[in-house]
Amino acid sequence: MSSTGETPNTTKRAGVVGLGSMGFGMAQSLLRAGIDVAGCDVGPEAVARFVAQGGRGGASPAEVAQGADMVVSVVVNAAQTEAVLFGPEGVAQTLPEGAVFISCATMDPDVARSLAARLEATGRLYLDAPISGGAQRAAEGALTILASGSPAAFAKARPALDAMAAKLYTLGDAAGAGAAFKMINQLLAGVHIAAACEAMAFAARQGLDLKKVYEVITASAGNSWMFENRMPHVLSGDYSPKSAVDIFVKDLGIVQDMARSAKFPVPVSAAALQMFLAASASGMGRDDDASVARLYAQITGTKLPGV
Repeated sequence: MSSTGETPNTTKRAGVVGLGSMGFGMAQSLLRAGIDVAGCDVGPEAVARFVAQGGRGGASPAEVAQGADMVVSVVVNAAQTEAVLFGPEGVAQTLPEGAVFISCATMDPDVARSLAARLEATGRLYLDAPISGGAQRAAEGALTILASGSPAAFAKARPALDAMAAKLYTLGDAAGAGAAFKMINQLLAGVHIAAACEAMAFAARQGLDLKKVYEVITASAGNSWMFENRMPHVLSGDYSPKSAVDIFVKDLGIVQDMARSAKFPVPVSAAALQMFLAASASGMGRDDDASVARLYAQITGTKLPGV
């Protein structure tokens, strides 16, 4: 049941743009909440899979926005979000006046503010709502959502937010604040992944039992959420992408751009960015971000599982 007190039914309609590992789970969560959901994706197989799960398929953002109360955009970056909104088959062509666009991509806060202003000038609402938690939490409806926007945008988006989030942070009354909070999170996440990979590869170079290293560190002060979450990928030698190296090339790049604009030094995240860049340049850009450990192994001739 939503916080508005409505019983679950199909009176609320939503579109989801982007049915990847995150968007698909989010769309499923909306369906479970009794919302009538139409989804679209650049891959027709993802749309077919969603239809098989009980959703409706659409050929474009404009199509899934037709008659929707809310559209959830789960794409990679600001450029894709702009295309979803204002491209030839964009949401802005068909989204009803007063409906809300929920933007979940990680982007520069200034870009989020610009996109919000453009959409709101047409009589629609914009909620800046970056997400955190990974694919499993997306499927469980247990994401953390870092949101900012007008009270009207929050009110209109509430049924979707209730369905998708275990934790919703209301961070301001205008777009941009949510994006800024997400970039602080991404700074830390990227640094923690790079540090975890460095530590695990260094442990391997010392001839330590890596499974025992994982056991000891996850019970010690040096642990981090990223160490605990990502280092099993290194232990298994499985770098199938849960979150790709190139995501952090993008996100830590945004951090650098923001810091340069603010004339604020961020040397630790700059060093982490160089490791992700090196991993991407080595052909690992689409592999799991724990591949930074593989990069260390390659540079130093260190043996890791599966490498």
